[in-house]
Amino acid sequence: MRTARILRYLAGSIAIGLVLAGCTGGGDATTTTAPVGTSTSTAPPTTTTAPAAGQIVKKMAVIAPEVAKDFGWNQQGVESAKKVAAEIGAEIEVADGAGYEDITPQLRELAQGGTNLTIAFASGYGTSAVQQAQELKVPHVVIGQFEKGNVPGLAQDIETNAQNGAYLAGIVAAKTTKTGTVGVVMSADDENWVKMAGGFVQGARSVKAEVKILMAQVGQAGYADAAGGKRVTESVIAGGADVIFGMGDGSSFGMIQAVETATPPKGADKVWFIDVIGDKTSLDKKGVLLTSVLWDYSGAFAWAIDQLNAGTFGSEIYYLDVDNGGMDLLKTPYLTAEVMADVDAAKQGIIDGSIKVVETTSKADVEAMIK
Repeated sequence: MRTARILRYLAGSIAIGLVLAGCTGGGDATTTTAPVGTSTSTAPPTTTTAPAAGQIVKKMAVIAPEVAKDFGWNQQGVESAKKVAAEIGAEIEVADGAGYEDITPQLRELAQGGTNLTIAFASGYGTSAVQQAQELKVPHVVIGQFEKGNVPGLAQDIETNAQNGAYLAGIVAAKTTKTGTVGVVMSADDENWVKMAGGFVQGARSVKAEVKILMAQVGQAGYADAAGGKRVTESVIAGGADVIFGMGDGSSFGMIQAVETATPPKGADKVWFIDVIGDKTSLDKKGVLLTSVLWDYSGAFAWAIDQLNAGTFGSEIYYLDVDNGGMDLLKTPYLTAEVMADVDAAKQGIIDGSIKVVETTSKADVEAMIK
């Protein structure tokens, strides 16, 4: 397991962008001594404010599997947590790069450091986080526990309706493709990737019922496998796809490289990439980033804290969705007014219930839908 990096800073009234293109700070900074075996980092400058009256969370923590510089899952979770901590005037401790194995020691260390709310930002952390919440009596936010992660007062499960955001991306892909073939590349057989793959298929087919969809997976848990992402994406492009919907975390960088260096399939003059979770615009030197399904957990985390203050923490599930600002499409210069009009109409249809996107719960469900 990679050792978690620990950053500690007092979060006050700092402004942190909801999208992830710029995440560095300047000016005077504070540092703390990390526990033995961790590396230290300089924290961004802050203006310390006192927590509001009645605010239970005075110090919170977030733990993520990879270093929060991926313009994706890890960075989104950490930046969202920082934003909420700043809003409520709480101190926050960040333990990113914690790996994908048992995080019980890190959770205990965070609790011993005085945190009274820990965000375990990976679905694979759920079992340990719920157990430690009960043993340590420290509330934990858990992610994607198939609606079974709630423990009243101690564990709050946050889920997604990721299929709804991906439906919008499918519309963009179908209206952009010139070959009539689009691709879906997943880093792993992951709950959210499966939901999004299904939503993407439905969105694309709502525009062109005949659109051909190719789907491929990088590996069993290829989240950080950039080389694998590149290899698999190249094979999908070779199959005729000129728009790639890539879900990968670190492996998405390999997917983008494959798109950037690809010879366009017959009938196309370019290959496009649709990303997920974060905004890689600042890295898009070749102009291939068509859009991204942006995720923002700050609203979910703020809601969880409100629930804790109200004594209802862990009593209901929160769903990241397009209707609560948790998901949206990145607007880029490559999205025409016509495409955006269709996207906006679909978004409104999802919100008012006139469009119902079926949730796929397995890769087999998606494969059946593609046929």
